Amino acid sequence: MPSRTSPDVPSAANVKLAARVTGEKVSNSNIARFDNSNIQDGVGDGVDSYTLYLGSGSTSAGWPDKSRWVSFENMFNNYKPQMFAACGNQDSRIPNTDGPEVGAIWDGIQMTSAATGVDHRFVLAILMQESHGCVRVNTTTGGVRNPGLMQDHNGVGSCNDNHTVQKPCPSATIYQMIREGTAGTSSGDGLANCINESGHGDVSDFYRGARIYNSGSVSSTGNLQSNIATHCYASDIANRLTGWVSAPSRCTCDSNPSSCGVVNN
Repeated sequence: MPSRTSPDVPSAANVKLAARVTGEKVSNSNIARFDNSNIQDGVGDGVDSYTLYLGSGSTSAGWPDKSRWVSFENMFNNYKPQMFAACGNQDSRIPNTDGPEVGAIWDGIQMTSAATGVDHRFVLAILMQESHGCVRVNTTTGGVRNPGLMQDHNGVGSCNDNHTVQKPCPSATIYQMIREGTAGTSSGDGLANCINESGHGDVSDFYRGARIYNSGSVSSTGNLQSNIATHCYASDIANRLTGWVSAPSRCTCDSNPSSCGVVNN
């Protein structure tokens, strides 16, 4: 799982980071969405396939417009099998996420999206990218401590920290994990500020925001496959939002960075 870089790294050469505060909200009304009550808000299931997206995250560069995103309910239901199996796949000794815990993930996303203005589908895509829905996912420490469902920046919420596994994982803790990843922690930004830092006011803010969440910044080249951490990250998120569930990935940017023109800056 990726680690967040230093919170002092700007998202681009001409962008100044906002102060690190909790309770972040999406500030641009063009992309903020505080009413996430519509759960049939996209193209249904979409297509379970993988398209490699390279470049800036803009629709002119071939990245998907929001009109191509799947519906939240379909997306969530299609990911349920992964949620139920994710913990055991990561470590056979860890109990898998159960039905009530999956329900708490749904509730946590809905409450967090309503509070932050971050589209619930984007929250779910990041959550699946980071933990596959394992509520007892390990806390990683690759330079920065990343706990919980969202592997956030040094948050508090976790049901597997310091080798202490909680079963069941309390609903309040599940909500806390999702909120810290979306609304931020005292140590680093959540998704809302990552979107704000992108600052374009269009769908590219979600893909750029995903890259900022993963690596702390967007490459000076503007290409989302470049910079440190997971080169496929933004492309993976775009695919999750359009229906990718289990089809083979076609992204070679991490296994063969030169195939994607990756530049580490």
